[in-house]
Amino acid sequence: MKTYFPLFLLLLSGIASFGQSFSAKVIDAKTGTPISFATVQTGEHQGLITNEEGVFTVQLQDLKHPQDSLYVSSMGYERLGMTATQAADTTLTLTPKAFELKKVFLSNTNLEVRDIIDSIKAHMYDNYKMDLSKKKIFFRQSDHNQMHTVDFGFQKSTIAELNKELIDSIAMLVPRQSHYYKEVAGAFYGNYQNHKLYIDKAAELYDKSKDVSFDGLSDKLERIFKENVKPDSYLKIKSGIFGTKVELDSVVEAEEDAAAMKAEVEKQDQERGHVQPGIVDRISELYEQLFFHEGSKLDLFDKSNRYRFTKRDYTFIDNEPVYIIDFEPKGKKDFKGTLYVNTSDFAVVRLEFDNVRPLKRFGLLGIKFRQNVFRGKMLFAKELDGTYGPRYLELEDGSFFGVDRPLKVIEKNKHVKGRRKQNELSLELKVETSNVIKYELVVFDSEYISQSTYDAAPENPEIEATYLSQYDPSFWQGHTIIEPNAAIQEFKVVE
Repeated sequence: MKTYFPLFLLLLSGIASFGQSFSAKVIDAKTGTPISFATVQTGEHQGLITNEEGVFTVQLQDLKHPQDSLYVSSMGYERLGMTATQAADTTLTLTPKAFELKKVFLSNTNLEVRDIIDSIKAHMYDNYKMDLSKKKIFFRQSDHNQMHTVDFGFQKSTIAELNKELIDSIAMLVPRQSHYYKEVAGAFYGNYQNHKLYIDKAAELYDKSKDVSFDGLSDKLERIFKENVKPDSYLKIKSGIFGTKVELDSVVEAEEDAAAMKAEVEKQDQERGHVQPGIVDRISELYEQLFFHEGSKLDLFDKSNRYRFTKRDYTFIDNEPVYIIDFEPKGKKDFKGTLYVNTSDFAVVRLEFDNVRPLKRFGLLGIKFRQNVFRGKMLFAKELDGTYGPRYLELEDGSFFGVDRPLKVIEKNKHVKGRRKQNELSLELKVETSNVIKYELVVFDSEYISQSTYDAAPENPEIEATYLSQYDPSFWQGHTIIEPNAAIQEFKVVE
């Protein structure tokens, strides 16, 4: 390490001054493995973090002075300092921190784990109260959808055009797999309850060909329906033992309402690119799930008597000693994970959690639903007043939905002589799909503001995201972000 560090400085000093940013990768000096979510401090209460692959990028314009020092640190490693004057691509190695636990904690009372949990709860309000602030943020949303089964199971149709070919073609329109990414950089104003957002730049990355429009299919089905069904008929819709009667006269009378609804849907489609309101809602959701918020699904302190806590070890985060405490549910609670607790003020500075069972589950008569993924990370750092604020929040929320049951649509008409049944469409539906949405929020710097400054803070709800069909590393040039993982970097729409 001693021979490598001067070499890195030499590389920095030898690069031409026109560079505007530099990227680096942080790895473990012994194993060579990337260090995820390491802190890169670029100033007092200002910095960024490495992504899950240990990569970060510094925009030199964010440094107040050309010779600003950068400090890279991560839990359990020695802190690394360097001078950043010009751009360079390199690999930084962090050395595991060697320490004597007995010396470090000699003056500490040997607290039992229940005493530590009680102290966390007793200090919670003082540690996490957040006044109005302006935060420089980056937000990323990653959606992954997988259709495991799409089978409409055509059985019978008395309408010639409503045949197996048409039903199968409808099933083929449904994308089997799709990915969607949204990224936003901007200024976030407020506290945990009240928010404003001004977006500097936003991007959407997805395959438009998988954003299926059913307008043409809807028109075709409507034509088939009008040509083959008598206006004084009614429909009997049956699924299993259940049936619903739908009067066609009421459907005709509702055409104006249907047209108005269609116009509203089209309007929403046109406004899809307007990202600001949705991002405010997503950040609010992240805040609502913070462990110290009443109503958070993560109830390990609110219901601490129903969790089992184990003090596993000690380590250092930002040169501060912390307890490492694992938790798991007793009985039917939902989460397991790890707490990292500052030994002096009992603040939880890092939290990792994962659900051990579905948070919601439903199954009845061939319909299944499970909210089977709810996991994340929360990293906090000290603010100017000594309280703690979020630096990185990550939440993954996933679900499974399935339908396996028969469906019949029967046209009946009581004014026709003979059998009332005129037409019938019979299907055996089998559909299974899963979805995982991941939210990431990074706070790069934070400053307190007055109520009047908050009231005057600008917003831009009409701003639209730029559509990208493949990852473009130059798009965020000049903006501080958390570097994308390999899946995003490799995303490309295949023509």
